[in-house]
Amino acid sequence: MKKIVLVTLIIYLAVFSYGADIDTLVVFSDAMKKKIPSLIVIPDEYENEITFASAVMLLHGYGGNYLDWKKHANLDSIADESNFIIICPDGSTNSWYLDSPVDLNSQYETYFIKELIPQLREKYLIDQLAITGLSMGGHGALYLALRNPGTFNAVGSMSGGVDLTYSTKKWEISQKLGSYEQFPNRWHENSIVSMVKTLKGISFPIMIDCGEDDFFIDINRTLHSELLIHGIIHDYVERPGGHQWSYWIDALDYHMVFFKKQM
Repeated sequence: MKKIVLVTLIIYLAVFSYGADIDTLVVFSDAMKKKIPSLIVIPDEYENEITFASAVMLLHGYGGNYLDWKKHANLDSIADESNFIIICPDGSTNSWYLDSPVDLNSQYETYFIKELIPQLREKYLIDQLAITGLSMGGHGALYLALRNPGTFNAVGSMSGGVDLTYSTKKWEISQKLGSYEQFPNRWHENSIVSMVKTLKGISFPIMIDCGEDDFFIDINRTLHSELLIHGIIHDYVERPGGHQWSYWIDALDYHMVFFKKQM
């Protein structure tokens, strides 16, 4: 009986000792005067790496937080299979990942670019960094990458809200930009579909992904057309599915493969 118990214990330890480590990094934002957490999933092979690491940043959607991706997707196995550090930062429930001219407590572009990412690079020895996200996070990934060339090595968007004027009443965007009636220029200038016209010399790979039944499909098709018109190379994918976690979990596999080819 003792031998059976011992063998069982050895098998248990062999199975469960392997896998990604979970860390929580809390960064104090001078821009917003508050502490902001990020979930960090570290692949099993990370400690064996001698050189710098590669990482993928996953942004949550409207109403979410930094724990959303971990609740729905098996990030441990994804990190181990891809050998990417996976970073799930908190972007507040409705920040849209931009610096608000209205709400001084919502300066998320500054936080990401000047405060969070430098600490991530130093603490985890990150050399190559990609970014993607869902819905509001899809907008955020493209927004941060396009406005800050040189920061990311590749960018993706899943079901991205890439045109903020899709609805001028929903998702509390007016709390960050002011009302559309008063400040229409702000809404257009901060929308990805409008930003494309001003882009020049984009050198990093871009992947746009949206479900055929998603309510954001038309604005993503418009973005695809704008990128083509302006000669910006990108991958564009439409697959069956809507604005839901089952789609984004599947999409994440495609994005990780895309990033693996680029970094």
